Amino acid sequence: MPDRSLANDPGDAAVLVLSGPRLADGRTVDVRLSGGRIEAVGTPGSLSAPPGQPAPGARGTGQAARLDLTGYLLLPSPAEPHAHHESALTDAPRPPGAWEVPPPLAGAPRPPGPGGAPPDASPARLRRRITEAALVQLGHGATVQRSHVRIGDVHGLAGLEAALAAGRALRGLAELTTVAVPRLLTGRAGADGRALLAEAAQRGAGAVGGAPDLDPDPAGFLDAVLRVAEAHGSAVDLHTDADDPARLARLTSAVAAFPSRVTVGPCTGLSRLPPDAAARAADQLAAADVTVCLLPQGRCGLLCPGGLAGARSGPPAGPPGLAALPSAQVPAGPVGAGPAGSGPAGSGLVGGGLVSGGLVGPAGGGGEAAPPVRLLTAAGVRVAAGSGTLRDAANPVGRGDPLEAAYLLASLGGLDPHDAYQAVSAGARAALGRPEVRIEAGFPAELLAVRGESVAGALSLAYSRLVIHRGRIVARTSAVREYGGALASGPGRTGRGRAGQALPRQATGEFT
Repeated sequence: MPDRSLANDPGDAAVLVLSGPRLADGRTVDVRLSGGRIEAVGTPGSLSAPPGQPAPGARGTGQAARLDLTGYLLLPSPAEPHAHHESALTDAPRPPGAWEVPPPLAGAPRPPGPGGAPPDASPARLRRRITEAALVQLGHGATVQRSHVRIGDVHGLAGLEAALAAGRALRGLAELTTVAVPRLLTGRAGADGRALLAEAAQRGAGAVGGAPDLDPDPAGFLDAVLRVAEAHGSAVDLHTDADDPARLARLTSAVAAFPSRVTVGPCTGLSRLPPDAAARAADQLAAADVTVCLLPQGRCGLLCPGGLAGARSGPPAGPPGLAALPSAQVPAGPVGAGPAGSGPAGSGLVGGGLVSGGLVGPAGGGGEAAPPVRLLTAAGVRVAAGSGTLRDAANPVGRGDPLEAAYLLASLGGLDPHDAYQAVSAGARAALGRPEVRIEAGFPAELLAVRGESVAGALSLAYSRLVIHRGRIVARTSAVREYGGALASGPGRTGRGRAGQALPRQATGEFT
């Protein structure tokens, strides 16, 4: 779908030079993009268009369009490995106090849609909702997205068809892939599900999956998924809470020799296992060569009792709970790698709770447990992080922002900000089978520019963003913060006293 709103943007040029951004390693550079790839990286002011190559929309024949990114940090763009666009933006407004239902009364029903009606599942509305959700995440920076779509029951393949249509409409702006998610696959009740799963793979679903633990025969469910994936050359993406060591052992054993990529998640149940059982589970996941996709922003509606319907009738998603292992037992290491050193002993005590690389909650408290990310990375498990839900019944405040997922991994999960960002960029792209992105010549031009000077600063205050997909600008968010009141004039200030004072703007760098 052509991007008419950016039709005159420098990003439409055949060659685009990004002038003056800072890289994560601290260098300030110019970056030249051409043909959907990074053509060159050089010192500021050193790059222009190749001779004789006109750039549409640029000033001067043979000159590249230049975009001044002074004050921005340039990063490989994030990806979204685990979204639920089909149910996005469906949670109904609720009155004050509805968030404060105590646990004994948590069965009070939630309205699943406006006026208590189910969300509109008509094909047109589904396509619109999926497209809108994908654009929200594109605006955050996710140029590649994978959405889990339910199949079967009364709607058949309607959700998948809507997602495939949305993906075609978004071509050129973002890449949207799908996971076909059946409810049941075993016994007589699962016959339709088995047929639909095979049909979904044939029609273009990028991966097949579902939740084996919710089927009466989890092993049979997994076997059916793997048979379809092998027959069609599909990737596999499974939902599991990983709270049952025996079931997880059977799952890892079954997928260990599977030829296609296998992703599992969100695996929050690992945090509720005893330390030795959690360590064994992490070793099994590493040996099976699977990727674990974490959801730091909240639970996934598919794993609520009764699926998304259960999410609507259950309590609002609570804060992440306690990860079970003290950090002194878990060496810290980069995402996707083995041990790289130990965290400081005693650093696991936070407000009476423990940190084990998962998120933090009261010791032994309720809420939803978060996966022990440092335990997984120490065992050598490949880790990615996704956003999960976007304002649906499972998480009515879900934002679908990869940088927020990285922020949570860094702020509460004990990861270095660079490693946290790797989980939503390189780790997520690898889980989706997409090529690596580095800001070096020859790599894909999938980039995110955020106002800031460091990765930590970007995860903290990444309001202004510019998103580049296949070498062209596809989304831009500009934030301007102005301050009122009396500010004295001074060097570099625009203040003129109380009356008629020009306000200093954060976006101009007047305030840092």
